Amino acid sequence: MDVREAARAALGFSSLRPGQEEAMSAALEGRDVLAVMPTGHGKSALYQVPAAVLGGVTVVVSPLIALQRDQVRALASHPGVPRPWALNSTSSARRLERMWSSLEAGDPGFVFLAPEQLAREDVLARLATLAVRLFVVDEAHCISAWGHDFRPDYLRLGSAVERLGRPRVVALTATASAPVREEIVERLGLREPVVVVRGFNRPNIHLDVRREVTDGDKRRDVVECVAALGGRGLLYVGTRKVTTTYAHALRERGLRAAAYHGGLKADERRAAHEQFTTGSVDVVVATSAFGMGIDRADVRFVVHESVPASPDSYYQEIGRAGRDGEPSSAVLFYRPEDFGVHRFHGAATPDVDVLRRVFAEVSKDDPGVRLAELRGRLDLPARRVTRAVNLLEQAGALRVARSRVSAVAMTHQEAVDAAVEVSESAERVERSRTEMMRGYAETTGCRRRFLLGYLGETLDDPCGHCDTCEAGLSEAPAPAPEGESFPVDSRVSHRQWGDGIVLSTESDRLTVLFEREGYRVLSREAVESEQLLTLARPA
Repeated sequence: MDVREAARAALGFSSLRPGQEEAMSAALEGRDVLAVMPTGHGKSALYQVPAAVLGGVTVVVSPLIALQRDQVRALASHPGVPRPWALNSTSSARRLERMWSSLEAGDPGFVFLAPEQLAREDVLARLATLAVRLFVVDEAHCISAWGHDFRPDYLRLGSAVERLGRPRVVALTATASAPVREEIVERLGLREPVVVVRGFNRPNIHLDVRREVTDGDKRRDVVECVAALGGRGLLYVGTRKVTTTYAHALRERGLRAAAYHGGLKADERRAAHEQFTTGSVDVVVATSAFGMGIDRADVRFVVHESVPASPDSYYQEIGRAGRDGEPSSAVLFYRPEDFGVHRFHGAATPDVDVLRRVFAEVSKDDPGVRLAELRGRLDLPARRVTRAVNLLEQAGALRVARSRVSAVAMTHQEAVDAAVEVSESAERVERSRTEMMRGYAETTGCRRRFLLGYLGETLDDPCGHCDTCEAGLSEAPAPAPEGESFPVDSRVSHRQWGDGIVLSTESDRLTVLFEREGYRVLSREAVESEQLLTLARPA
């Protein structure tokens, strides 16, 4: 069947957007796909249409219950696609039994679930008996942004794919620089994937940064800003406590505002999400837990009361504004002290005792042990065990294949030391991301050019639609020299910091992401005079 005809039959599409047909065709041909497309570009269709053609079961990894609920609701209105099911903690036993009965009878269907569900042996084993034709990772940037710590089960998705018989994989995200794309490919074990990337530039979003001196000034100015912007919007804040403080202040200004954070009861989170989606509130004041899958194209502003940990997070969050292409605003408030908070929270020392216990337990079994069994043996929280396994695997001390963990021949101390070094390297990378966020906040150049350069996309001239451009501060940077020795996306090696990838180049500087050290801005003069970099191989 022609892809365009399939899209018309399944979803009623009269046309396809750039990149959609390429990604759908690749999936139908049995290829793995990584698609990086702006919010609102129709990424969900990239797996929905192939699923309708292939039949069988499509497993969709989706990080939030609210997002799963929205996806199920949207698919239920299209009779031309398989039936959608959600497998999560809010699913009743009766509904789950209906789901399993339907799928085991051979009915085609979507199964939406979080990565933690796939970490359960009973769920994974039962899915493995089904005809899983397609494995989808929605919000795939979570593999990089969350997988190292907050959501460690994201790093186990590659093993889940193998356990399910290695169906074709489709990974989707709105924001992923070249290094993040490489990490997604590696973590999921994608095989010669078709990578479809559409530009990150969202010129309709006006970028603005406002520096504050005191917390009191910032609180006052944030409320004034949100009240003045008008329309529907999101206010991101740094702590759960202040969500209610700001929501109350905005209601006093006549705005319909709701608070949202991960500590609220499930029904309270659901209510805030639905109120924003249906338009019964104007502003949601939220921590970063809110926003994925927001199904509104008319969000007019995204304001940040605190500095996100990285430009990746920031760009993902402001991308929820202006999906309809109409003028929108992204405003960041910050105090210089805010960056110290990120350094404090980012300092997560690995638990050496847990690392040692995990390696010792795995070493007892020559053929290896299943991850689920390992968690039970150690009588430790599942997340701590999974994080330890992730670190030891990245350090080369453990191997994981089809959910079975086996040890490499080394001493317990060697394994622990190697895992600690991996953790410390990840921490250096996170600190460098925070410093790049500081660079965005404090630059006197074009802010859009800074963000796009971080993501590996070139903007030759100032955008004219950010606060620095409007203040007359931005100037077109001098171009990189002709015959650039270190072009964007090239692999390089630094004699102290090791291997890296070039993200952006200018006449006087290079921005490089080093695998072990993170983001560094290098003086071109120093690079050339001291021969700091060597070109490793073409990207």
